[in-house]
Amino acid sequence: MLDISPAGLQPALQNTQHKQSHSTNPTTQLQKRSTAKGTKRVNTSEAISAAAVAGLAERRLDWRHKAVPAAENGATHADFLAAKHTLSDFQTPLLTLDAAALQANADRLAEWCADHGVLLAPHGKTTMAPQLWTEQLNRGAWGITLANFAQLRVAREFGVRNLQLANSLTDPHAIQWVAEQDSTILSWVDSVDTVALIERTLADTDSVLDVLVELGAHGGRTGARGVDAAMDIARAISASPNLRLVGVSGYEGSLAHTADDAGLAAVRGYLAQMRLLHEELLAADLYGSGSVIITAGGSAYFDDVVTVLSPCISTTAEAAPTVSHSLKVDLMIRSGAYIIHDDGFYRGISPFSRVGDQPFTAGMHGWARVVSQTEPGLAILDAGKRDLPFDEGLPEPQLIGSTLGGAMEPLVGAEITSINDQHSFMTFDAGTTTVRPGDVIRLGLSHPCTAFDKWTVIPVLADSTPGGDQTVVDLIHTFF
Repeated sequence: MLDISPAGLQPALQNTQHKQSHSTNPTTQLQKRSTAKGTKRVNTSEAISAAAVAGLAERRLDWRHKAVPAAENGATHADFLAAKHTLSDFQTPLLTLDAAALQANADRLAEWCADHGVLLAPHGKTTMAPQLWTEQLNRGAWGITLANFAQLRVAREFGVRNLQLANSLTDPHAIQWVAEQDSTILSWVDSVDTVALIERTLADTDSVLDVLVELGAHGGRTGARGVDAAMDIARAISASPNLRLVGVSGYEGSLAHTADDAGLAAVRGYLAQMRLLHEELLAADLYGSGSVIITAGGSAYFDDVVTVLSPCISTTAEAAPTVSHSLKVDLMIRSGAYIIHDDGFYRGISPFSRVGDQPFTAGMHGWARVVSQTEPGLAILDAGKRDLPFDEGLPEPQLIGSTLGGAMEPLVGAEITSINDQHSFMTFDAGTTTVRPGDVIRLGLSHPCTAFDKWTVIPVLADSTPGGDQTVVDLIHTFF
């Protein structure tokens, strides 16, 4: 069972200093120079607000939450759990999570990061679920990574202290908001124009934002195109009164979509360029902080990130030969999908799947009911694009049974061939398999990032396995 109680959180360490000092720690910086404070030990509510997360238990469930049984309309989250509902109490379509899988996955990567001496700032955009962020922070995560301004606001509403925006700040409203927060918010910069935009927005303030220069690659997504361009941006940041350079960032996942030789070569070549950029920044003494972060790594290639970039790690804060002050360098990965994992894209590409060493376990499943079977070998299910992810592979029929929460058997040879807004087309061998209207299909899913956004409340089962304990042990609230 997921522990979202205040006692389930770990303390976090926060330092707050000025831009002028090279000893400042970017992972714990207060955005306003005029209100900077000294190093302090903070309690767990400052890592994420335990009260805000626990307060979700008082939320009322109703018709706005499509996963909630109609009979429980008006019940609170806490009342619902107290009733010890099981899978059989729900209707289809449905998305569920598996408590044991979530815990095992969260433990697995936390232990791996600790063993390899790297920080983890899981990408919160995968789930947008503060309860699951709590589980990650509880296991030692530095903080939470997010993709945009709206997501940052959600995280701050729940009191997350350490945040990273894996993007550039170009909206003046967002820039001003970040500058006003009494929390650590790192962001990325990939052009001198962005530097100028932030300076114009903060021209009448003494605010200093901690930023990382983002390296991209031709054919990729964001990021400076090449080390030389990134160095020009770093010089502009260094000269800015409103910015402080605290690291190098990048995303290797935009350069490959497979784990074959070509894909891995592209990823490793890009990561080597990130390392070169860091070395040139050191040589030019352009970092504005004594504590530097190099960050890359989604859920597909984090092992290569550590292999290529871990030589950059410096925990002794010894001065580099060309730098007049000491530097501590941390490597940070940002995997987000790992805590959920899947039966599709990540099952095939995850480093732990590739090496066969304690692979992650799929922690989400879809449940759909046959609503029509009027043609031999074709069944129409009541789950579609508005219910299940489809961008990284269509759902995978796994099990079939006559009732939700009842006995099920393997559904061999069936396939989802297409998906509409509210329906899925499932083909099967009519000669060996009988499928009737009302039958329930358990579906393996691909890509957690486009599964969670379709549900405001997601039930967590003690065990998703038919015949196991399918009691609902939690309800996960999402905020997209």
